[in-house]
Amino acid sequence: MSDPVGKLPSELDQLPDRDAEETAEWAASLDAVARHAGPHRAAYLMRRTLHHAQAAGVPVPRLLETDYVNTIPTSAEPAFDGDEAMEQRITAWNRWNAAAMVTRGSRFGVGGHIATFASAAWLYETGFNHFFRGKEGDGSGDQLYIQGHASPGIYARAFLDGRLTEAHLDNFRQESGGAGLPSYPHPRRLPWLWEFPTVSMGLGPLSAIYQARFNRYLHNRSIKDTANSHVWAFLGDGEMDEPESTAALALAAREQLDNLTFVINCNLQRLDGPVRANFKIVQELEAQFRGAGWNVVKTLWGSAWDELFALDTTGALVRRLRTVPDAQFQTYATRDIAYIREHFFSVEPALAELAKVLTDAQISECFHTSRGGHEARKVYAAYRAALAHKGAPTVILAQTVKGHTLGKGFESKNANHQMKKLSIDEFKDMRELLGLPIPDSAFESGLVPYGHPGADSPEVRYLQERRAALGGPAPARRVRAAALPAPEQRAFKALEKGSGKQEMATTMAFVRLVKDLMRDKETGRRWVPIVPDEARTFGMESLFPSAGIYSPLGQTYDPVDRDQLMYYKEAKDGQILNEGITEAGAMADFIAASTSYATHGETMIPFYIFYSMFGWQRTGDQMWQLADQLGKGFIVGATAGRTTLTGEGLQHADGHSHLIASTNPASLNYDPAFAYEIAVIVKEGLRRMYGEARPGEDSDVFYYLTVYNEPKPQPAMPEGVEEGIIRGLYRFKEGEAPSATAPRLQLLASGTAIHWALEAQRLLAADWGVTADVWSATSWGELRRDALESDAALLRGEQRTPYIRKALEGAPGPVLAVSDWMRQVPDQISQWVEQEWSSLGTDGFGLSDTRDAARRHFGVDAQSITVAALAQLARRGEVPASAVKDARDRYGL
Repeated sequence: MSDPVGKLPSELDQLPDRDAEETAEWAASLDAVARHAGPHRAAYLMRRTLHHAQAAGVPVPRLLETDYVNTIPTSAEPAFDGDEAMEQRITAWNRWNAAAMVTRGSRFGVGGHIATFASAAWLYETGFNHFFRGKEGDGSGDQLYIQGHASPGIYARAFLDGRLTEAHLDNFRQESGGAGLPSYPHPRRLPWLWEFPTVSMGLGPLSAIYQARFNRYLHNRSIKDTANSHVWAFLGDGEMDEPESTAALALAAREQLDNLTFVINCNLQRLDGPVRANFKIVQELEAQFRGAGWNVVKTLWGSAWDELFALDTTGALVRRLRTVPDAQFQTYATRDIAYIREHFFSVEPALAELAKVLTDAQISECFHTSRGGHEARKVYAAYRAALAHKGAPTVILAQTVKGHTLGKGFESKNANHQMKKLSIDEFKDMRELLGLPIPDSAFESGLVPYGHPGADSPEVRYLQERRAALGGPAPARRVRAAALPAPEQRAFKALEKGSGKQEMATTMAFVRLVKDLMRDKETGRRWVPIVPDEARTFGMESLFPSAGIYSPLGQTYDPVDRDQLMYYKEAKDGQILNEGITEAGAMADFIAASTSYATHGETMIPFYIFYSMFGWQRTGDQMWQLADQLGKGFIVGATAGRTTLTGEGLQHADGHSHLIASTNPASLNYDPAFAYEIAVIVKEGLRRMYGEARPGEDSDVFYYLTVYNEPKPQPAMPEGVEEGIIRGLYRFKEGEAPSATAPRLQLLASGTAIHWALEAQRLLAADWGVTADVWSATSWGELRRDALESDAALLRGEQRTPYIRKALEGAPGPVLAVSDWMRQVPDQISQWVEQEWSSLGTDGFGLSDTRDAARRHFGVDAQSITVAALAQLARRGEVPASAVKDARDRYGL
């Protein structure tokens, strides 16, 4: 039957109406209210009815948007657990020093941001004083993702509690001398303070979600009790435009991560202007988060608005607030009272009547300064509500004024993000506003002074007592994890023996190695396999039943392949993180797991395996975030190279990830050719990252390995090659000279290209009487790193020869390097090779075809290598020039 309420078809048309008459009566009642009391009253009744139904447990859809008012009314705010006046003074000192630090730094042109912390000060101070657990209490404490542009305020607080000095503040953004402070949260530059890098923007919220998820993973696997750890992510409303910011909202709700709170500072401004000039960012975000299943708490208005709402008996004020676009409201914050009366209140008679009873002072306070995010009680109530809510994550939308307390020259101005300093007169005005005891004489030098009430002042004692009660200072990073014992050697020996006559892809060799290592009694449970919905592609399905796929719900269904040996097994204590089709999510998983040694004092060994094309190219920014956060583990680019993945075409053909990876100083990049090389590299990686570090060795690194899906015979490991594998180069097969005068050259190859080089070695000897030695270049990047360190040593007056030069010392003939990568990858080391250098590679776009055809197309197959080698020798006069043409003709090039 048709819907009696409306004319448009809906899902209700498909449901039987058991009492059409009753339905019609409800519809008629609503029509009557709309006619006699107006549509606003009808809408109000509908919302109240829905709210009542939800509270009663009636399964009705939730509203995605509520009125533009505080979620928690003033009458429902909990008692404030603290000395509000004392916290006001502490916050005033922090506001002052944050602004002073950036202003003093502007003398040197280093910049800094003032307005963000000015707007968000109470969002942080309330948390530090009442909520954020430190690392010196029970458990791991809370994890704080600080908004990058607010870092001056966090430094100011650390200065107040004695963790930083004036010298530190005066070296904000001036780190080269060794005593400076990084511009943004940066664990690699200030590892005792910062835990999580949050610039680039958008990566913080994504990482926070996966950190909260990983906390549950550790808990459900009985590795660490994280029940009392809460993740707080402080974000900007403009930052939420980054796609990564909202990419995993559904995951957080689906897994009921009530250990996670987003605090979004809605000052309505991004870097150049309004976030949503013609719309309302708060309402948009509310709908987005509610739709994803989050609990939403709006903290918009300060207590000065309470009287206005109480006088709004018609709902006209609430309706007006809902319709005013953000850019217009920002204008109200900067204009005089007459403008506000005319443009805000005069648009509706009920509002005009309301304005008559309001003083200019009331209007000024409400529209210029009174925001929920600027009042400790409002913020405190929101945080309490977030922690009390169970079954879903919470987002707090806190409205503020960007540049609050910095003066009219800053507040709500479009350009305030780029404004780096205040004048002395503006500081004096700020001093009066904040009530700070800083005398005029302190400004006589022309330089704004730092302010401090004294190490034994009531403010500092209060601050330190609050932090002691909450478990120590925050933010703080602590590394307490002990070194892991080396796993049993049995797993490595299996690969070192080779595969005999059986062919095996290096992808499968790596997976087999990790599967064996996961059985190790001491360290096996600490492996964290991560894969973005391609486990079967990489031969990992054998891990499903043995290790299990992590799910906080376990397995609530009967899997379709339950009767098979390698069935799809989900478990609450599952070890595998199978993320679905999201490389960004998998990388966020990896970052959380790779830094657990610091976050939770529990060392985990993550390995993340993916199509190599969709790693550094797609999520390279997160690779830098990983390096910033001092993460450790194995990143594995599978189906690597430009030509090994048959038929997929250019979008899957990676010939450049090693080049991109080489730009990251924390990434140790390897392109192993054989299974035994993988064994040696992984063994060394486990020692370096998780075992006892050698003197002067950096253990805060991660490994990038590329592996191939091309089955090949895997030889046994030759004697004495371990050092060469780790350092990047060793001679795999010496050529057999057909005569004492035979021309000779050196073929350097990495990864799957070594098989082409070995065939070229055979062709050169059999067809042209040329001897070639074949070298396995396991890491072009490590060879370059060593050479760069040698160059740096020379500048210090130390004599040091690069390993690549020592390895090739005395090797006769020219050098020809070949790989399944663009030529720039091996060319990284050319300047340190004394022999004549040439290279072959897969520059250009990939294509869909067979492996042989693709390699012929790029000129890297065995025949092409042979011709290139003859061309090098012909230029040296060691073979006739005609040999090059003859070879091209013979091989059909």
